[in-house]
Amino acid sequence: MRTMRMVSLVASLLAFWFLAGCGGGSSSSSSNGGLQTISSTGGNVATISVNGGPAGIDYADAAFASVTVCVPGTSTCQTVDNILVDTGSSGLRILSSVLTLPLPQQTSGGNPVVECFPFVSGYTWGPVQTADVEMASEKASSVPIQVVGTSTTVPESCSSFGTSSDTLDTLGANGIVGVGLFAQDCGDPTCPAAANIYYDCASTSSCTAITEASAQEVQNPVSLFASDNNGVILELPAVTGGEEATLSGSLVFGIGTQSNNALGAATIYTADDFGNFTTTYNGTAYPDSFIDSGSNGYYFLDGSITGIGECGPDEAGFYCPTPMANISATNQGANGTGGGVSFSVASAETLFGSGDFALSQLGGISGESAPFYFDFGLPFFFGRNVYTGLQSSTYPDGYWAY
Repeated sequence: MRTMRMVSLVASLLAFWFLAGCGGGSSSSSSNGGLQTISSTGGNVATISVNGGPAGIDYADAAFASVTVCVPGTSTCQTVDNILVDTGSSGLRILSSVLTLPLPQQTSGGNPVVECFPFVSGYTWGPVQTADVEMASEKASSVPIQVVGTSTTVPESCSSFGTSSDTLDTLGANGIVGVGLFAQDCGDPTCPAAANIYYDCASTSSCTAITEASAQEVQNPVSLFASDNNGVILELPAVTGGEEATLSGSLVFGIGTQSNNALGAATIYTADDFGNFTTTYNGTAYPDSFIDSGSNGYYFLDGSITGIGECGPDEAGFYCPTPMANISATNQGANGTGGGVSFSVASAETLFGSGDFALSQLGGISGESAPFYFDFGLPFFFGRNVYTGLQSSTYPDGYWAY
């Protein structure tokens, strides 16, 4: 069983650039009075599965979907499955090893543009190319995407972000579709060269960080849909008894745009300028917290860490409490709206040893040093419909609702 923790965005790392751009099981009851409805039909509904991912990967607590990419303006297309659905980032990233299409290359001064994108688990490095992107019946045209993996030497300003996630084994998926709070993956009106995100590569061994205009950045494909383009809903059933072999659910596009994506009784928690909200746990407020389907557990700091018990070296970074720990916290949005959330954390060693892929009680430690945060990963989504609202004039920094 794969125990890597992927793939939540390092919000604090890119906070400045986002600010420039923005102007028992684990689940409590779902937002619609405790009676969850999962949409299974409609042109704005894509199927998602928690099934371990590509053959041989055994990726627990990860939701996968299929994405179709096409050479822009043509019917030359390829459907790529086992794409990780990530509400903690923005933009489509596909491994070059699985992509067979000759997509147009973005250039700067005649040289290829290559992106370095950082995650908690490391970074992805690869050229920015252009594709039409389709999910369910929704289509976005001429979308800048990242094709992950290239023979170009990774500059130190990129490799300093951590470990490379440029292969199937290190990424754990054939790609990532970031459907998070922001329209671009770095900033608006530009992503500054100082961010070390976009590079002009004059040769395979010489890449220089550049300023990238927002329209050229890797884009959240949802923001470019003709309709149903103001956010997404992840809908996954509850997990019985702490773990299940697999789960199937839906990724619904749009919020309040069709009969199957109404906000209903869900409570809105707006994000702050940095794309976070505040979680209070054990009397400590963590203002850099977020909800992220790309993370495979609840990540938080429990007192001196040993409060509920860290696992041994084989599962380092995860919690292994004995007995199971029951956790209560309070979330508060930038809009002042607050609400409690409760879940349980069981031994990661036992959960991973089950061989199941849907683990509702998986928890781990949120980093090695301050600032610590509360990361509500995929287990938070089990048994509730979670809305991720894109930044807009009404919600300049986006929102979560559940």
